[in-house]
Amino acid sequence: MPERSQGRQAPPWLARGVLAVALLVLLAGCAPQRYYEAALVLQDFAAAQGPSRLKQTTAAPLRRSISYTVSGRLHHADLYLPGSLGGCVSRAAVEPRDAAARGKHCPRAAIVVVPGAVPQGKDDPRLTAFAATLARAGFAVLVPDLAGFRELRIRPADAREIADAFAYLVSRPELAPGGRAGMFAFSYAVGPTLLAALQPDIREQVRFIVGVGGYYDLPRAMRFFTTGWFEHAGKWHHITPDDTGKMVLLYSSLGYLADQRDGAVFDRMVTWRTRDPHADLTPLAAQLSAAGRAVYALAANSDPARFPELLAQLPAAMRTDIARLDLSRHDLKRLKARLILVHGKNDNLIPYTESLALAAAAPKGQATAFIIHRVLGHVDLSIPHLLSWRFWSEDLPDLWRLWRVIDLLLAQRQEAA
Repeated sequence: MPERSQGRQAPPWLARGVLAVALLVLLAGCAPQRYYEAALVLQDFAAAQGPSRLKQTTAAPLRRSISYTVSGRLHHADLYLPGSLGGCVSRAAVEPRDAAARGKHCPRAAIVVVPGAVPQGKDDPRLTAFAATLARAGFAVLVPDLAGFRELRIRPADAREIADAFAYLVSRPELAPGGRAGMFAFSYAVGPTLLAALQPDIREQVRFIVGVGGYYDLPRAMRFFTTGWFEHAGKWHHITPDDTGKMVLLYSSLGYLADQRDGAVFDRMVTWRTRDPHADLTPLAAQLSAAGRAVYALAANSDPARFPELLAQLPAAMRTDIARLDLSRHDLKRLKARLILVHGKNDNLIPYTESLALAAAAPKGQATAFIIHRVLGHVDLSIPHLLSWRFWSEDLPDLWRLWRVIDLLLAQRQEAA
């Protein structure tokens, strides 16, 4: 789902708060070097483009735009590499200018990073900062340019594009030494990423997948971002959903609507609601085609009981593609990758219960789900002042959980991961 770019920097007390986790880690003993590094990586994630200890102690990553072909399919992506990499990678991939840096450090593992449906795609500032942090941590990072994601459109073909990105990355031993390679996906992209990992040509090679704010049952996730209702442990719960999920639904439908004028009407709807969240869209809805009105009816519906009926009225081809993207319809027991899932309990685009269901559907003992109670919304961190009671009583445990996620990720760089 699309996220709002925030472009903010973490305040100084946040760095101290994350380093408080590092102190606890060091006191815990056992592999303190990697544990401390995980705390530094977590701090850098939180800092985004701002200063951090990791930035002070590592060279700036190298970022290059590249093109690659897999089975005749041409793709474009950004490749991030550790800054002191140099001659470990061919000149065609990096073209290092500093000959003195050659041979100092090589990537310890490789990772394909897949953003959610965001207009800026691979160039979203939060995504570029995230990829740079992973490169500082020793990963070769490939971020594919997915045109459909930029247009806020979802398609089953997304899975093949992601699989091609991984196939290219793992075919380069200088980028993925020992075949150590995996994927990291956000939001809606978790679904296509898992479908990519099930592709026969790469399934045995994908060692790990980290998913943040993903889904398992796509219609159920759609019911939430249209109505705000989700079910857990036999009880119904409600969170006011972010309208951006509905926006993705509208724009994703355009390829299935015969009347080209519907797109212009959807544009005006989004503009009106951006200016006034309570704007009456009924006059615009009347200008839609019959199929366009069916899509709008689903997006505007707030009654979970009506969701199945309205879903059934979508264009047939659209319903077919939704079914193909629905992970609950696929046999995830065939998954070979280790699955590390992270979800904010207050996520207002996809409910946290989807990650719990996804973990339960994976092969036994192969998935771990971390529910972050307060500091994570959909994909953005939000932490109160270090001196607040809430930080020490509620947010520090959340940071500990996030630190565990990073530690599990860093462990994938090891030979026997």
